Amino acid sequence: LHRFAITADGAVWSWGTGKLGHGDTQTQTQPLPKKVEAIAGRRVVAVSAGEAHSLALTADGAVFAWGEGERARLGHGEDL
Repeated sequence: LHRFAITADGAVWSWGTGKLGHGDTQTQTQPLPKKVEAIAGRRVVAVSAGEAHSLALTADGAVFAWGEGERARLGHGEDL
C-alpha cells in the first residue's frame, strides 16, 4: 500500500510500501513522505496509486508511469 501527496507547486511526495518512484527497481518501504525526484520540476496536477503501479499527470498533459509493468499496465512495456 502506498500513498501520494501533491504540493501547491506540483511536487509529488510518496510513502508506504511499493515501487514509490524513488529510482529503486525493488519494492521498498518508505515510512515518511519523500519527494519523487524523477519528476521534480514538472507541475503535477494528478497522481494515482494502483496496486503495483503509479501514474502522474502534469499540467502540460504529460503522463509518467512507474511500478510493475506486467501485463503492459505501465503503457511502455517495462518494469520500472
